[in-house]
Amino acid sequence: MSGFVIPAPPQASVAVDGTADRFPVRRIFCVGRNYAEHAREMGHDPQAEPPFFFTKPADALVPSGAVIAYPPMTADLHHEAELVAAIGTGGQDIAVGAALAHVWGYAAGNDLTRRDLQAEAKAARRPWDMAKGFDKSAVVGALRPAARGPMDRGAIRCSVDGALRQEADLSDMIWPLPAIIAHLSRLVALAPGDLIFTGTPAGVGPLRRGQTCRVEIDGLSPAVVTLA
Repeated sequence: MSGFVIPAPPQASVAVDGTADRFPVRRIFCVGRNYAEHAREMGHDPQAEPPFFFTKPADALVPSGAVIAYPPMTADLHHEAELVAAIGTGGQDIAVGAALAHVWGYAAGNDLTRRDLQAEAKAARRPWDMAKGFDKSAVVGALRPAARGPMDRGAIRCSVDGALRQEADLSDMIWPLPAIIAHLSRLVALAPGDLIFTGTPAGVGPLRRGQTCRVEIDGLSPAVVTLA
């Protein structure tokens, strides 16, 4: 049997809270505009469309507590606090009522965004890939197993150097997690190891070099990152 012609890339993974275990990550899906006030602050009608998705590569993951370089090709890096769901059981055409049974765990996340590149892409009617899926753009805290209870409500907050920027409740989502999973599973076959970023509340804003951004969700470990 032939081997790989180049070294195989390392397996991307996320910490599991309170253990030395790791959750292997296959793909990262992200939901756009899933809180009404954020949709409005971005100039959109929050009731106008079903959920839509974009992706990040698995190796964009950043563990909580990391110090990362300010990304290249942007002068307007933004934070976006989000609940992250980790899929443990795959499936396609998943029913809403069965969706949460496919979730292995939950984490706090930060969907880092090169907002200026996103604005340019939107204006040119081009994809957002380089605005969203760049290196070290997916900050994820330790996963809490779903067996400890669902995450359908609870405070979500984002602070920068201790100053509160974003604050909402998970129950404010336009599309709750079961609906997100069901809809996404009609577009692709979900698989163990997939992560789903579920959207961000209002209050997104810029991050500067030297600043520390902290995303907190009640009941979960925080997702913290510092820009060098």
